[in-house]
Amino acid sequence: MQFSESWLRTLVNPSLSSEELSHLLTMAGLEVEEMTPVAPAFEKVVVAQVLTKEKHPDADRLNVLTVNVGDTEPLTIVCGASNVTVGMKAPCALVGARLPNFEIKKAKVRGIASFGMMCSETEIGLAEESAGLMVLSDEAVVGQSIREHLDLDDHLITLKLTPNRSDCLSLNGIAREVAALTGAPLQTMEDSTNIKQSGSASRNVKVSAPEACPRYTGRVISGVNAKAVTPSWMVQRLERCGLRSISALVDVTNYVLLELGQPLHAFDLNKLSGDIDVRFAKAGEKLKLLNEQLVELQDDMLVIADGKGPVALAGVMGGADSAVDDMTTDIFLESAFFVPGVIVGKSRRLGFSSDSSYRFERGVDFAATLIALDRATQLILEICGGEAGQVTAVQGDLPVRAPVTLRSSRVLRILGISLDSEEIAQILSSLGMTFQQSGDDFTVTPPSYRFDIAIEEDLVEEVARVHGYEQIQPAPIQASMTILPNFEAERPLSKVRQVMVLRDYQETINYSFVEADWERDLCSNTTPVTLLNPIASQMSVMRSSLLGGLLDSLRTNLARKQPRIRLFEIGGCFEAEAGSYSQEERLAGLAYGSAVSEQWGAPARNVDFYDVKSDLEALFAPRTLTFQAAEYPASHPGRSARILLDGVAIGWLGELHPKWQQQYDMPLTAVWFEVKLNALIQSSVPRAEDISKFPAVRRDIAVLVDEKADVQTLLDAMDNQNVPYVTELALFDVYRGQGVEEGKKSLAFRVLLKDTQKTLTDSEIEPSIAMLVEALHKIGAKLRGK
Repeated sequence: MQFSESWLRTLVNPSLSSEELSHLLTMAGLEVEEMTPVAPAFEKVVVAQVLTKEKHPDADRLNVLTVNVGDTEPLTIVCGASNVTVGMKAPCALVGARLPNFEIKKAKVRGIASFGMMCSETEIGLAEESAGLMVLSDEAVVGQSIREHLDLDDHLITLKLTPNRSDCLSLNGIAREVAALTGAPLQTMEDSTNIKQSGSASRNVKVSAPEACPRYTGRVISGVNAKAVTPSWMVQRLERCGLRSISALVDVTNYVLLELGQPLHAFDLNKLSGDIDVRFAKAGEKLKLLNEQLVELQDDMLVIADGKGPVALAGVMGGADSAVDDMTTDIFLESAFFVPGVIVGKSRRLGFSSDSSYRFERGVDFAATLIALDRATQLILEICGGEAGQVTAVQGDLPVRAPVTLRSSRVLRILGISLDSEEIAQILSSLGMTFQQSGDDFTVTPPSYRFDIAIEEDLVEEVARVHGYEQIQPAPIQASMTILPNFEAERPLSKVRQVMVLRDYQETINYSFVEADWERDLCSNTTPVTLLNPIASQMSVMRSSLLGGLLDSLRTNLARKQPRIRLFEIGGCFEAEAGSYSQEERLAGLAYGSAVSEQWGAPARNVDFYDVKSDLEALFAPRTLTFQAAEYPASHPGRSARILLDGVAIGWLGELHPKWQQQYDMPLTAVWFEVKLNALIQSSVPRAEDISKFPAVRRDIAVLVDEKADVQTLLDAMDNQNVPYVTELALFDVYRGQGVEEGKKSLAFRVLLKDTQKTLTDSEIEPSIAMLVEALHKIGAKLRGK
């Protein structure tokens, strides 16, 4: 909110400089986003009156003026402005004046001495362009400093208010805060409003939606002069708050809006038909608003209607057909309280915003409805004349400010400083709060304009703000500290991240909110966890896999010409359950581009399934993973595997399906994996074993199997025999060709045997090998050469 500092100081004037006032407001939670002077620095410019005007003898476009600047003798000034007239008042820069861009000196203009310069808005920095001299009002005092006359030492202050402080969306609200913070006396509207009711005209009002409009007041003002000129002081204040002057009647409603924070609306009484009805819109109704926008009303929109239909969209904007204009003589002035929940979102739905909706959405003071109506009436009578009728008021159930308990002990607990009950009571009183005190505890009732006081912590915050955050000195923390246990059976996440980084991966962090298309395409998830209020249309569901975010990060890197990309992420995944959802932490990785960075020591090749498989095995080492061929929606049908740990499925590994590679515009294929984090961080406690002093014995077993046979099945069959002395089983060769019949393949396994106590003999080795061969025979393998 932007406002004029000088206007604020007419309501409360603490003995603080502009900079100190700005700092005070910021530290109290009303952040001053910007403070700028209304005019640049200049001096020795005064109000002057033109006494005589004569043509310059040597220049057709110049005039020689005699100007009264308040001194004993008038000055002679040569002026070229086209709008200069005898008797007008305008700014005059005296000799020695320092203007924004130059300094005024005594000079001769075409042979005639000029002792100053008559100024336009441009010369004194008030406008970029001007057509002539700046014309001042007749009330301007000759010789007075123009800075004083136009209040150019004023500042424009812009507050960045949080949504809960709607009470400060007015000069009166800000003045209340300053008074509470400084103790300066406050000039309130109740002290200055005095309405003389001289008319008898009125308009009946019916509130058909009392739950949406608990309070509605209105007054007929007859015989107004709509063509009256808005006073210059009001125009100046409106402009310095960012509003342009429209007409006297509209300016008054805008002025009271800024002054008290209560939106008002003036209807042309002669354009209304029948009684006023505050109701919800009916299907098919339309309304042309003041911004010339024709809107189709919906049944959740509150309207002000007359006998013919809607004439205003309540709390948002008035209708064009009932608007006041220069021909208006009688008005119906409205001041109402609308429930914030009824107004919120309506202007956004219609594609615009208004000062009224901005305030009603956040909440206005329902106790100030009549005060604002009287204040506006007073100003209209003073400026436009007329006769004020009696107030028509309809009131329902207004919001209740529930009492909140504040304990002094709680203040000490949260703020860390001790405030006595007298100081707390003084702070609460300065904020306009009523309370009952019982010892060191207070039962506080918030005022009508404070919608944000609901719990004890809200009151503690108020105490802290007024007492001053800068007065709360830091204190050393006094607490006992213990070292948290570090379980050997669990691997810390820092170690997991370190392994991934050492394998050349970089961590990324993505939103848990993803596109519904990702879930359907990549996971075949047609029932994801849906968000009730997504922050964006492309973030409407919760992810059940980390793959979508990694692919999105991959595309971002490809768009920035990165040729080799390796990413990983640790995060939560969500699955829908009956009426709820479950969450599981997972780790996922993705590799794209060349297997190794460009170099002379290794031939260039693209990363493949087995490169990422080795990364996974290194990540889980020393535990052993097994891989089972299985299809997954996101993976290439022939290059996809289920990851198992101790026989339990913990994740997936695969190359991205060509369909998704094409859809996501990837020149090369990407290899990805995803595993359960809980399985990854579990680790067995190390156990010490003897190191054998005797050499190991190697035996090779070569068998013929069907082409479709799974190597892992053969390894598992041998491993399950728990054969004595066997310490390692591994495949080291696969052969197809001469000597092997079609549809078969030869597999060669390396077997290492050893004993920590002795050198093994053939009589000990051969039974172990026989057990392995027998296990292979049972699953259809045939020993080579037999």
